[in-house]
Amino acid sequence: MPPRFRDLKRYLETHGWVLVRNTDHFYYQKVLADGTVLRTRVSHALHKEIPPGQWQAILKYQLKVTEAEFWHGPAVD
Repeated sequence: MPPRFRDLKRYLETHGWVLVRNTDHFYYQKVLADGTVLRTRVSHALHKEIPPGQWQAILKYQLKVTEAEFWHGPAVD
């Protein structure tokens, strides 16, 4: 099932990410125990699917989780 922006927003809100700005997108960040700051943004078009290439980049570079961890695993701390 391709993820939608609402799936990403739900993940962020249930895994300790903080909404830092709500302008053209929802902007979130999370500070890890080692001081690393993760940042991502979510489209207001929550019903739209996230394109595959963009989705892989979000997982790898912004959330720093695998797809399996996103859907079923623990949060990054």
